[in-house]
Amino acid sequence: MTTLDLDRPAATVAPRRPPARRRRRLTARRLRTAIPAWIGIAVLMIIGIYPVLWLFLSSFKTQREFIQESTFALPESFNVDNYVQAWTTGNIARNFLNSAIVTAPSLTLTLLFGVGAAFAIEIMRWRGRNLTLLLFVSGIMIPGQMILIPLFMAYFKLGISGTYWPMIITYTGLGMPLTVFLMAAYFRAIPREVFEAATIDGASMLRSFFAIGLPMVRNSLFTIGLVQFLRIWNDLLIALTFTTNPDLRPIQAGLLNFSGEYGQVNYGPLFAGICINVFGLLVLFVILNRQIMKGLTSGALKG
Repeated sequence: MTTLDLDRPAATVAPRRPPARRRRRLTARRLRTAIPAWIGIAVLMIIGIYPVLWLFLSSFKTQREFIQESTFALPESFNVDNYVQAWTTGNIARNFLNSAIVTAPSLTLTLLFGVGAAFAIEIMRWRGRNLTLLLFVSGIMIPGQMILIPLFMAYFKLGISGTYWPMIITYTGLGMPLTVFLMAAYFRAIPREVFEAATIDGASMLRSFFAIGLPMVRNSLFTIGLVQFLRIWNDLLIALTFTTNPDLRPIQAGLLNFSGEYGQVNYGPLFAGICINVFGLLVLFVILNRQIMKGLTSGALKG
């Protein structure tokens, strides 16, 4: 049995670094790491905010300021004459109404048919579903410009070329491939046992789709709907191709009303009309930002 040696000196303990000194070093290290990140964020913010700010300030300039003053000069006064002229004389109000009339049914049909097709491909078991998904995905690789002339001739023969229907049908068809592809991936992330249990309980496939499938992909559907909404709302090529009547032009094609016959552009009302469109979409994006983020991450994990 051993005994404690009381005469042995105690082990030397290394002195601890003073807490204040350690905090200073940690703070300096964090600053060295954070400063480049903050500089990068500031540069990105300037790149993103400056064009919007320049567009907003330019919307208050007169035609003389656009022609004689510097491009980056501030407006001499902040009057709303350009906005009044854009809303009334430029017919922006009518163009906004046309965009809403075209976008609402196009978006509804795209989401309804796209989500239904994705549900049938991923949840239901039938022969040829993989080939059907491949055909939908191949539609993404077809440029829209290739089909404009055949579609224009078909709409003309059907007698609907002077209505909203050519734009609605074209937007719906062009939005289907991406919608089916993305929604199929989201439905694939849902456990199949959920739908099997619903079938055992007596639910039909249609009831499973509306009562189980749609609520579980609600955030994803919301995100895809916003992507398709921006695609339809900001389109110019299809709107110009299928609107022979100026009274049917949506907002993007309506901005051409500020260009004269010989290339003269009324810059003040044009910039005001662009601001009305851009800031309206920015407000919509800010309001729905949280739902968009939920939709982007809802399909990241399976189970």
